[in-house]
Amino acid sequence: MEQATRTQAQTNRPFDMDVKAIRAKARQDIESGAVTDTYRADRQTVLKLLNEALATEIVCVLRYKRHYFMARGLNAEPVAAEFAEHATQEQDHADRLSERIVQLGGEPNLSPKGLLERSHSEYVEGTSLEDMIKENLIAERIAIDSYRQMIEYIGEQDTTTRRLLEEILAVEEEHADDMSDFLAKR
Repeated sequence: MEQATRTQAQTNRPFDMDVKAIRAKARQDIESGAVTDTYRADRQTVLKLLNEALATEIVCVLRYKRHYFMARGLNAEPVAAEFAEHATQEQDHADRLSERIVQLGGEPNLSPKGLLERSHSEYVEGTSLEDMIKENLIAERIAIDSYRQMIEYIGEQDTTTRRLLEEILAVEEEHADDMSDFLAKR
């Protein structure tokens, strides 16, 4: 490990926090809310990425909802139930992303105009239950790679956003496993 990347704890230096300076800084730029002068990420880029993730989640909600209502055929009931559960979880992701966007001083872009252009995943309806499962698996794989790249880009610059994206990524991986399991049973 390079010396430049070591933390105070790793170098055995005593921890010395200047509480007075922290208090004084907290009173400055109070309209910035949770974003303090120690925020190291490029906020505009992070907001753009979060709004793209938000669009992706909304498209996933819409696709899962359609698939829930359109699922037909033998053994469609458990698959439809999984589609409904995933739609609810994707909506939760959208809500959490929106909250973080606002925390960072941005505005969640919930406009239907340009939604598909902002989204990383596509909206493909699918004609059969198997097609629907495949399209959802493809969308989850897109989300997984997108979140991994965002997490890598953000790194240690914005640990709160990184943790949020890591939590969402874990659920997207579970969703992909669920869809893959359904395909294996067919």
